[in-house]
Amino acid sequence: MKPILSARHLVMQFGGLRAVADFNLELFPGELVGLIGPNGAGKTTVFNMLTGVYEPTEGTIELDDRKGGVAVISGLPPHKITRRGVSRTFQNIRLFKSMTVWENVAIARHAHVPYTLAQAVLRLPPFGKAEAEVRQEIQDLLTIFKIDEKAEWRAANLPYGEQRKLEIVRALAAKPSVLLLDEPAAGMNPQETIELMELIRFVKDRYQLTVLLIEHDMNLVMGICERLVVLDYGRTIAEGLPAEIRSNPVVIKAYLGEDAVHA
Repeated sequence: MKPILSARHLVMQFGGLRAVADFNLELFPGELVGLIGPNGAGKTTVFNMLTGVYEPTEGTIELDDRKGGVAVISGLPPHKITRRGVSRTFQNIRLFKSMTVWENVAIARHAHVPYTLAQAVLRLPPFGKAEAEVRQEIQDLLTIFKIDEKAEWRAANLPYGEQRKLEIVRALAAKPSVLLLDEPAAGMNPQETIELMELIRFVKDRYQLTVLLIEHDMNLVMGICERLVVLDYGRTIAEGLPAEIRSNPVVIKAYLGEDAVHA
């Protein structure tokens, strides 16, 4: 099986600071992979490179184009990478707070509408048919995530946990093949975190997604991820199955210090 996304020798330099050094990653179709590490390890910087927020100082990112070919996406702007099939959520919630729940999702879904601007303005048949399909897809997503009854609420008025859900719904509406989740459980209570774990598994299987997850909640990471990649100071220090990573002395040292390894 060939990878759906490959990152090779990525480097991100900010002046004299090397935030990420020689990062390599292969994601295969249907995988759920965790990217973990202490605060400041470079995890979100990796996400920003994969999604076009940052252009890597060095290295290449390639994506399966869904037609059997491979496209280089490093250097492309975020909206073009999204259209090619990579979507994400953010560590700090970035909803359009003044818009409704429905409008937040519709913005993402309309990245893939098949009609032209002229067809939309003139309300020609291709527009009407496509809009009906879009509205049904949005309704289905909101129902799955149990926020359909709040479709007309302003996003800012949703409870915190539902704002997190809405970010995932918006990312799914962009029809990704690769979904990047940046600390989706941040700020959630234990019960909400358990529900989120079940939800992530469900959407991965239902939409046949490849998921890359950043998360500090180790119960969530160990309970849901099939493979883990560990960063520290911008470098990969370990990669493997959750059970292997849990007992890896290099990982324990990075998180807890030298004394914890001896203990």
